[in-house]
Amino acid sequence: MPLTRTKDSLLGDLLKIILAVILPPLGVFLEVGFGKHFWINIILTLLGFIPGIIHAVYVIASR
Repeated sequence: MPLTRTKDSLLGDLLKIILAVILPPLGVFLEVGFGKHFWINIILTLLGFIPGIIHAVYVIASR
């Protein structure tokens, strides 16, 4: 049986995406913690803010 998204999880994801647009590493941290995606996002954000946002939204949306 596939997992279904509840109303609470959709609101949580929306909040994480909003935080990811403002501060990309924070959105990734809330989703995966101090994993490899967090450090990749730190590097991408330092290299350019837009790549950091794109990566953060991708990580949040893919989980």
